[in-house]
Amino acid sequence: MNEMNLEVEELIEKNANDFQISKVFKKYIQSYVNSIDTSIDTNGGKDFFVQHTKVTDKFLISLYKYILRKNFGSYQPMSTSIPISIIALGSYGREQLCIYSDIDLLLLYEDVKGYNIKDIIQEFITLAWDCGLKLGSRVHELNDVAESVKEDITIKTAIIESRLIYGSKYLWFGYENVLNRIRKTNQLEFILEKKQEHKDRLLKYPLKMEPNIKDGYGGMREANMVFWIANVVFGVTRLRHLMDKEFTEEEYKKYRISLEYIFQVRNHLHNIAKKKLDTVNFDILPELSTKLGFKHTPRKTKETQAMNKIFESLHNIHFFTNILSKKFTRELEFKNQNYDLVRKNRFKKNLYIYEGKIYTSYFNKPKTLTAFLKELISLPISVERFDQSYVYYASKTILPQKQTKEHKLLLRRLLFKESLYPIIKLLYNARIFESIFPITKKIINQPQFDGYHELPVDVHSIKTLKHLSDIKDEFVKELYENFDKTEQSLVKIATFFHDVGKGRLTDHHIAGEKLFRNMAKGLSFKAEHTQVIAKLIRYHNMMSKVATSEDIYSEKIIRNFSGLVQNKKFLDMLFVLTYGDISAVGKNIYKSSTSTLLRELYHQTLYAFENTTLLTESSRRIAKINSIKKLKQYNDLPQILKKKITYIASNQIFLQLKAADILDLVLKAKEVETYTYKILNDKALTIRIIRKIPLNLGYLLGKLEFLDISVMNIFKLFDDKKCFEIQFTEKVEDGDLLHIEEIINASFDMSKKLNLKQPIILKNEVEVNCNHTSYLASMRIHAINQKGLLAYITKIFDDFGVEIESAKLSLNKKRVRDLFLIEKNGNFSVNSEKIVEMICSND
Repeated sequence: MNEMNLEVEELIEKNANDFQISKVFKKYIQSYVNSIDTSIDTNGGKDFFVQHTKVTDKFLISLYKYILRKNFGSYQPMSTSIPISIIALGSYGREQLCIYSDIDLLLLYEDVKGYNIKDIIQEFITLAWDCGLKLGSRVHELNDVAESVKEDITIKTAIIESRLIYGSKYLWFGYENVLNRIRKTNQLEFILEKKQEHKDRLLKYPLKMEPNIKDGYGGMREANMVFWIANVVFGVTRLRHLMDKEFTEEEYKKYRISLEYIFQVRNHLHNIAKKKLDTVNFDILPELSTKLGFKHTPRKTKETQAMNKIFESLHNIHFFTNILSKKFTRELEFKNQNYDLVRKNRFKKNLYIYEGKIYTSYFNKPKTLTAFLKELISLPISVERFDQSYVYYASKTILPQKQTKEHKLLLRRLLFKESLYPIIKLLYNARIFESIFPITKKIINQPQFDGYHELPVDVHSIKTLKHLSDIKDEFVKELYENFDKTEQSLVKIATFFHDVGKGRLTDHHIAGEKLFRNMAKGLSFKAEHTQVIAKLIRYHNMMSKVATSEDIYSEKIIRNFSGLVQNKKFLDMLFVLTYGDISAVGKNIYKSSTSTLLRELYHQTLYAFENTTLLTESSRRIAKINSIKKLKQYNDLPQILKKKITYIASNQIFLQLKAADILDLVLKAKEVETYTYKILNDKALTIRIIRKIPLNLGYLLGKLEFLDISVMNIFKLFDDKKCFEIQFTEKVEDGDLLHIEEIINASFDMSKKLNLKQPIILKNEVEVNCNHTSYLASMRIHAINQKGLLAYITKIFDDFGVEIESAKLSLNKKRVRDLFLIEKNGNFSVNSEKIVEMICSND
């Protein structure tokens, strides 16, 4: 810093202009930023924030002194005599300035006639920007500050954390008096707005596998909020000043350790990315985990260890800040007329239930685990939420070193409680979840790096219960409501514990089943209940796996699956569990396309239970034709069309469609001379094309690659006519439908070609079965998800004269699991090796 000041002095003596001066400042600022890497490694958290803040202070002071020197020359007065104060705001004010964060300043002044104050301020801001400093500056006259806060309450948040950097102390003292008045003005309005902002932020940035550690759940904004509220309510300048009054030293210590860790993470994120970055994404995690000092172990990767600690810290911060935010403001928010309301809604001593939410006193004495479990069991089913006061009270539960038989019997009763979700969420929010259910130890804060799950294992498991408490799929809802109360509980328990085996070296399906059986024995579950739940846990993702990646019209597949589930009751339970599991993976993961596949597998399995002798393709084809013949509309058909129905080449049409739908398709195909199509865009986009003239399928699929295809079926009809049905995963905007129509019409021009990029597919990612069934061959591809993959493979099939009967595309963990069912027309089997070579030429 001294060298920089000397260099600036030399330039001033040479009458250098502002641009030349700014280059010197910029050089030293950049040199400092480049040296930060070492500083972060040694002082990664709050210590680095303070150090970085002080260095930034010095740069700004040097810039300001230069501006004063330039304007006053040899007649420069004392800095405190010039009516300008440079004040740090926000994160800069509270000494939490990160490397690439904006530098928030308030340039406070009084417009004294003897000084060109506004010119000095403008020159200072311009020079700072020229030097590469990202200023977020406010310029206010002292008399205007209070009025500005009234106009924009966000200014109040910023100035609460003011810190004098340099300038007039006289002006600063006047500003402090204004601050005290502002703090006491509109307190309730300010608090309610801050709480609403906090709620909106959590909706925007919930806890996810790639958490936002600044604005998201448990992030730095939550820590800021509790300080803002403490400052406004109590007038404290440091949160720790409330220790032993509003919280204990142990509670504060746990919070500060967690916050310190998040500080370290944020500093490393900025330093690694060389820009402002507040989201812990998978791309940066390997380097971040190394910077944080983690190393691979036989049981855990360094990335897993880093995310474990990040999640733990975010939970600790969220718990502390949410409890205290409510505790600090309860008196301000409470209205006198609420006293009558409280008395009317008293449930028992110190417990109050209002609109499905339970309240208690922050001073309610903690109970033993036995008494606490009995209290939870006694709560009415109407309780859906727990106030922060009750969460805090629950967190103080006196936990035994070892659970007794009485505890275990109470836990079993708790698990069979009808309103299970809010209670499990309470235990989790109160940070006693693991102590009450020890088998969940390994899933607490357990990350999932599969690219599929958006949540860590523990949060995902609890979310499944939320989705079962409010089932959106009408078919699944009907299945669930047809269960008796005990059966509903069995499904909920299985759904809750379905991933309990994760975080271990063995397969989590097997580990989860074993863990639950051991726990169920200790809790004295009935043997038949244990058997059902354990089996559901063991095969919890089997239904989704078969539905999305197997040929669910194959006799072999259906026989195997029906043999596994064995009866309709278990099938119903597995469907409900599958719904809860997929829905909890992330937003909009359970789509209409997923629901359709699951329902089709469900019905195919029921058919197998009821018709064990009619599972072969030929038997089912004959049965479906006989069903068509019984339709009233069939009798009115010409004799020749009746014969054409029996001669339809595609077997899949008789396996997949209902009799009435087949007949309807035949009648539409009868009228087609060139082609016709229909676009459905209800829950998901579906394109149905019946054509007599050739369709350029590779071109069509290539032009539609901006959409994700779920299933494609091709039914060979009669008179060289074919039906193409392409189902997509989501619906499209109505404005896109015209564009899709243009693509369909253009796809009947066989001269059109697309420059399709060859996907990267390895030979070991392709599996060919020339005897999938007596009528069909199959090809499976398990590769990285790539745009245009289906179009490229379809083009190769076209080149060899291979006809696709059906294509099922499933995306899981950033990889596709595609299944192609291929007609045995003599072109695939003899050319299968050549086809694989062309598909995998990048091997």
